[in-house]
Amino acid sequence: MKQFLLGVLTTLVVLALGVLVLGRSLGSGATPVALPSPPPSGVRVPPPGDLGPDETWLGAVQLDSREVVAAEGDLVDVDATGTGVRFGPDGLRAATLAVRATVPFETVADQVGDGTRLYAAGGGRAGVERQVTVLGRDLLVRATGAVRAEGGLLVLEPETVDVGAPGPVDAALGAAARRLVTIRTPVAGLPDGMVLREVGVGGAGFAVRLDGRDVALGR
Repeated sequence: MKQFLLGVLTTLVVLALGVLVLGRSLGSGATPVALPSPPPSGVRVPPPGDLGPDETWLGAVQLDSREVVAAEGDLVDVDATGTGVRFGPDGLRAATLAVRATVPFETVADQVGDGTRLYAAGGGRAGVERQVTVLGRDLLVRATGAVRAEGGLLVLEPETVDVGAPGPVDAALGAAARRLVTIRTPVAGLPDGMVLREVGVGGAGFAVRLDGRDVALGR
C-alpha cells in the first residue's frame, strides 16, 4: 500500500509538471484527437495485461489546480484528465491526456524577451508593447491583433500598429515596425505526444487546449 500511494502521489506531481507548456493557448491546426471519456464512477477498468510487478496503473486521473509553477513558467486554472496512466522504472505515460489551462501573459512575454509586454486588448485580441529601433529611431511600438496556432507556434500578427508619430510618419514607421512586433513562439516544455489545439485571449493570459495519446510525462 505504501508503494501504491507513493506511485499515486508521484503520478499526480509529474502529471502537473507535464502539462506545463508554455505559451500555448494554442492549436496546431491538426484535427483534434477523439479522446475517450473517463469511465463512470464505480465502474472498474481492468489494467493492461502487460502491467509489470513494479508498475503502478491508474485507470483515470483528474487534476484541477489553481496554479502550477515550474522552471518553464506558470499555468493557472489547470484542468487535466489522464486515462490509462502507467508509472514505473521507465517513467510515466498516459494513454490519453487532455488539458485546459491559462498561460499568463508574463510567461509568454518572458519567453519572447526584449522587454516585451503582452496584455488583453479587448474583442478577443491581444496587445503587444515593445521598445524597438526602426530606421535609426528608438520607438515604443504598440500593436494589437488576433492570436492563432500555426505549425505548433503561438502566432500574433498585428492588425494595428502605433509608433506614436504623426500620421504619414507613423504609417511609414509602422510598416517597418510590424515585423518587429509579430510574435511566433513555440510552447516550452510540451510533453511528447501532446498536441496544442486551440488558443484564445483572456483577461490574464492565453487560454489553451491541448490533448494527445500515449503521452510521455516524465522519468
